Amino acid sequence: MNFKQKQIVITRNDYYKLSRLLNSEYTQAIGNKPYLTGLRSELEVAVIVDPEEISPDVVTMNSKVTLVDLDINEDETYVLVYPDQANIASGRLSILTPIGTAILGCKTGDVVSGNASRMRIKEIVFQPERARVPS
Repeated sequence: MNFKQKQIVITRNDYYKLSRLLNSEYTQAIGNKPYLTGLRSELEVAVIVDPEEISPDVVTMNSKVTLVDLDINEDETYVLVYPDQANIASGRLSILTPIGTAILGCKTGDVVSGNASRMRIKEIVFQPERARVPS
């Protein structure tokens, strides 16, 4: 699926925080990476909902997600976080990585690509909105 055609569902809080992040000096220093361009495009056409309206099967910021690497058939579990909270060794995946940008707004069962890997969203173990945890 082409980045420009993909329409994600995102909470209003995540939308505003991500918009600020994408316009920050930090992100500008990373440069014009294709996955960041894709995230910008997705935000432009995203369906924006209040946190209590997001479906429980949608990946939001701070969701804990189990992914299946389709090339090696192994599960990996991550929490999708902002860059200042990222620590891949602790399973904290930055939104500013190819797979991080790919899973945001997707649903359980969706197949996404990040760099050379193809992943299927197997399960959303925890979603802050479902648990009514403020983001």
